[in-house]
Order: sequence, then C-alpha cells, then structure tokens
Amino acid sequence: MNGRLPTHLIVSALLRRVNDGGGIAVIRARGDADAGAILVILEREDRLVERGIGADGQDTLVPSGPKAGSGESLDDYWQRRRRNDPDLWVVALDIADSQRFAAETILP
Repeated sequence: MNGRLPTHLIVSALLRRVNDGGGIAVIRARGDADAGAILVILEREDRLVERGIGADGQDTLVPSGPKAGSGESLDDYWQRRRRNDPDLWVVALDIADSQRFAAETILP
C-alpha cells in the first residue's frame, strides 16, 4: 500500500469542497477508482493542471494542455489524453481561485 487515498475519494472531496464554496465542479470523465491520475480543468482561467513532481521532488500541480500553436482545444486535448489513458479522471472546476481548491485537495 502506498499511503495515498484512492483517487475516487480525492475527486469526491474536491467536488464537495468546490460545491460547498459556491462553485461548480463536475466530472467529465471517470478513471480508475484507486489509482487514476487527475486532470483538472480550471474553467475560469481556461487552462489545465495535474499532479506532478516539482523540482524539489514534492508533489505539485503542474500546467498541462496542448502545445502552444498546435491549434488543439482544451477539450480535444483531454479527450485525446483520455483515449490514451482510460484510467485518467477529468474534473472541471468553475469557481474563483480554482487552482487553490485543486491544490488543497489533490496534493498530500
């Protein structure tokens, strides 16, 4: 056992925190309940973040999304990622300071 909470519990906590904060959080795609990665759509900022490893070796939220100039939309990007990784969770947040909500919930 790795000591991390199952992904479905983390996603549930994120949905509840955002909804309790007056925002809207929806699951766009469900991944593996125990160990799926989480891609977060920050609706108000029109960008994506996901859990990654920072320069200091600690978990952090890292920018994600299509390469600049690719012409790929955020929706096209996450759908392509999902086709390649069916374990991926995709969660959309529509609330002020959505990255803070994601960081406080997703990061250990």
